[in-house]
This record gives sequence, structure tokens and C-alpha cells, in this order.
Amino acid sequence: MAIDTPVKATAHQASRGPSAASGRSRSRRRVRVSKVWVKIVVTLLLVVEIYPLVWMFLTSLKSNSDYLDHSTWSLPTTWEWGNYTEAWTTGHIGLYVRNSLLAVVPALALILLLGAAAGFALQVMVWKGRNLTLLVFLAGMMVPPQMILLPLFTVYFQTGLSGTLWPLILTYTGTGLPLTVFMMATYYKSVPRELFEAATIDGAGILRSFWTISVPMVRNALLTVGLVEFFFIWNDLLIALTFTNSQDLRTVQVGLLNFTGDFGATQYGPLFAAICLNVFGTLLIYLFLNQKVMKGLTSGALKG
Repeated sequence: MAIDTPVKATAHQASRGPSAASGRSRSRRRVRVSKVWVKIVVTLLLVVEIYPLVWMFLTSLKSNSDYLDHSTWSLPTTWEWGNYTEAWTTGHIGLYVRNSLLAVVPALALILLLGAAAGFALQVMVWKGRNLTLLVFLAGMMVPPQMILLPLFTVYFQTGLSGTLWPLILTYTGTGLPLTVFMMATYYKSVPRELFEAATIDGAGILRSFWTISVPMVRNALLTVGLVEFFFIWNDLLIALTFTNSQDLRTVQVGLLNFTGDFGATQYGPLFAAICLNVFGTLLIYLFLNQKVMKGLTSGALKG
């Protein structure tokens, strides 16, 4: 029997040392090259994402003559910070933001409340026909919004809701519920059933189990779904354009579409200033809630 002594092992490693060292060096070079390519790709993606924002901000500080007489990519000759004041006052962007908030906040609250309750009923409670009900909600995701605008406009006109923000609130709630119910039903799968069984044994009813157990367990999911629905509703143009029949009811997107300065002329500096207020405001909201959104996206994929 041959015994592999330390001397033999050392001699064996020394005999194949140069080839092993060269292999490790080639591997390290490949890793370094791959890291360089990853950095180049990430840098290009950052330029593609950030440069339009920078260009939009610089354009918002140009005068009308700068925008029309100079190159699109040129810097402002004079920095017109007053464009933001003009956008807020003359352009009525403050009014449009208020209208958007008055329409989005109630609709979002109804979507989250009704969507969480429906997801709880469809996933946690056991009753006959819940699978069919879930399919009905999923069918609502397949209906194009363009198909329901004319019937809804007729209903709102006949019920006297035209000329208010209620058509926006009700329509946003109805169009946002199918996706919310589906996502919340998926998130409830990650909540352990033992918690609800223990609560039932302790004497908790359905409402108490929903408010005190399920809602805290899926709060990150609620935040994620709420942020997704918020961007959908806030950036809506079609529904708001259909149901707003006066300047006093215009939302941000409709106001930007019809943005004009004095005497009906388009002032490009204030227009881009209004766009910046809209874009950077929503961007700050996302950056502030980014970590919670990531937690909410991953929690639905894990079984508790």
C-alpha cells in the first residue's frame, strides 16, 4: 500500500504549480474583465435613465427665445427660475395638483380597503364559489378602459355626477380593483393559516382577524400595491380627459396637455417646469418608499 506522505504531496503540488497558478491568474483576469463590462453596461443604463431628466430640468430654466432660437441641447443663456413660479400661478399647476390629489387619494383608499378585504375573503375564508369569484375579478383585468368610457359617461350624466370629481374617483376605483384583488389574494398565501386558527380559538371573529392579524402581516404588500396603483392613477390621461369638462376639474395630466401661458401661447419654459414638478415629485415618492416596495415584491413569492 502506498502512503501519500507530506513530502510526496508537496512534490506533487510543486510539479503542477505553474499550470495551476496560470489557471488561477486567467480566471482572475476573466473576472476582472467581466466586472469592467458590467460597470460599462451599468454606466450606459444610468446615462440613458438620468440624461433625459437632466435635459428636462435644464430646459425648464430656458426662456422661450432660448428654446426656439437655439439648439435643443444647448444650455440656457439665462437661468429663468421664475418659470416655476409662472407654472404654479399662471399655468394653474397648483390647481391641477390639488384636483389630482382629491381624485387619487379617495380612490386609492377605496382600492386598498376593498382589495385587501376581497383578497382576505378569497384566500383565507372558505366558502363555495370563491374560485369562480376570483376568475370574475381576473376577467375585469381584460376589459379595455376604452370600452367602458361611453356607458360610464352616460350613467354619470344621468345621475348628475358630471361636473364633479366623483366620476374620476369611482372609475379609478373600479378599474384598479381587479389587479389589486388578484395581487392581495396572492400575498395572503404567504400568511400562515395557523395564526387565523389560533385567533379563532381565542374567540376572534372575521373582522377582528382581518384588521388585527391579516392587515399588519401584509402591510408591505399594501404599500407596494398602493404605490403601483398610485402611479397608474396619477399618470392617467384618458379617463381624466373624458370626465373633466372644465378647467376647475382638470388633473395634472390633462392640465399639462392643455398647458398655455398668457394669451393662449405655449410657454415652453413654464411647461417644462410644470413637467419637472410632476415627474420629480413622483420620483421622490418612489425613492423614499423604495425599500418597502422591494420587501413587498418579495414577500408574495415566499411561503410563510
